[in-house]
Amino acid sequence: MAIRIYNTMTRTKEELVARDAGKISMYVCGPTVYNFIHIGNARTFLNFDMIRRYLEYSGYEVTFVQNITDVDDKIINKAGEEGVTPEALADEYRIAFERDMAALGVKPPDLAPRATQHIDEMLDVIKCLVDKGYAYESEGDVYFEVDKFEGYGKLSGRTLDEQQHGVASGVDADRKRGPWDFALWKAAKPGEPSWDSPWGPGRPGWHIECSTMSMKYLGDGFDIHGGGLDLVFPHHENEIAQAEACSGAQFVRYWMHSGMLNVDTEKMSKSLGNIKRLREVLDEYDAQTVRMLMLGTHYRSPLNFSDESLSDAKASLERISNARFNIADEVRRKEEWGASMIRTEAETMLVYFLNDAESEFRAHMDDDFNSAAALGVLFETVREVNSYIAETNMLKTPCGKIVMLEAQRVIDSMCEGLGLFQAAPPALSKDKETVTVQHTITSGVSIVAPVEHPTTEELIELLLATRQVARQMKNFELSDRIRDGLADIGVRVEDVRDGYRWRLER
Repeated sequence: MAIRIYNTMTRTKEELVARDAGKISMYVCGPTVYNFIHIGNARTFLNFDMIRRYLEYSGYEVTFVQNITDVDDKIINKAGEEGVTPEALADEYRIAFERDMAALGVKPPDLAPRATQHIDEMLDVIKCLVDKGYAYESEGDVYFEVDKFEGYGKLSGRTLDEQQHGVASGVDADRKRGPWDFALWKAAKPGEPSWDSPWGPGRPGWHIECSTMSMKYLGDGFDIHGGGLDLVFPHHENEIAQAEACSGAQFVRYWMHSGMLNVDTEKMSKSLGNIKRLREVLDEYDAQTVRMLMLGTHYRSPLNFSDESLSDAKASLERISNARFNIADEVRRKEEWGASMIRTEAETMLVYFLNDAESEFRAHMDDDFNSAAALGVLFETVREVNSYIAETNMLKTPCGKIVMLEAQRVIDSMCEGLGLFQAAPPALSKDKETVTVQHTITSGVSIVAPVEHPTTEELIELLLATRQVARQMKNFELSDRIRDGLADIGVRVEDVRDGYRWRLER
């Protein structure tokens, strides 16, 4: 089944047809780095992380570009308030943004171009627009003349009369030919960062930055341009006008927009004092819980964010986590694959269910990335597998290992498609080295395990093997210290009849 996405431009769902077969070119508007991002910003970035991950899960090679706006009125004003340079302030909050995204489990973009590093390219696009008659200079500023671009308003659906209505008169109103004309280049003011241009020193307007950087790295007619719903007008409308007026070609094939986020049913605003920073939320809730909450609402729909909704998301995540733990434990404890290749009726029914569930999951995600419906399938799968395990344990009949492996594959596959429980790849050196890990027990008995780049799981297993030896030697003080130490770093250990089992809880 082909993936269908809602295109804001056409206001319909369309089959995703890549410009280049098997490859998706994708641009998402990044942050203006003048403060820590709030949870509403985070929703947009997490939604497009989910979309990107599912496209990759579906076999596409995705080139994901997300810009950094590091020159802007907000940056300049905030720098003035804090008594630092705009460059220093932007760099501080750019680093903070990257750390916040890493803490949230969002994959870094393939390219993260900064506006200040692409001034020459922006000047080339502005010159193109001036030369073609779409832009004009006025007292060192350069404006895009909206009346000259016939297709203006096609993304937002606004007419020029609607755009003119409510346009505030500003300090530059007398310098513009039309009230809706927007700045491509702003003449320098004392103390502001500036660059040389044919119209005098100045800096770029916000809208020209994204048009320029997306075209530079993805070319004309790239596949997907995304951002928050609040960017449809004027930002994305202006991007289209600039790009298509200069190139004469289609700018973007599919426009995607993430819905807004409310806090306790109220829109986030400074006046209400309900703006929640992402890092503050992550101090109380883990990143997987935040992702679970956001996956539970379709990316285009409004989302209500509250402590209650986060608690519900945490409980839902625990259900999936427990099921994965139980399945992994069933697989680990089976020493053989079963004496017979003939499935029981219960095994056969579960396999049929798993096949149908996997198909249904993909159908929902292929339908405009309907993560809420896909999560419903995942929860139903967890319920069925838990029931199967409980029933076989009650009847004292063994769970088929092959069936459990299939259940594990299907649930893990669904989680991968949604970006759940996906650990960041370890940073390994290029040189192949063998690391020798040694744990010495009080009695002098040593366990030495040479491993090549030990993983977290291998190190935990090594500690638990050490703990088992300590228990056999009745060194319960050391055994308890290992168990408690692992608990402190989020590893839960349970002693069972034939050994132990463990899980990562954070």
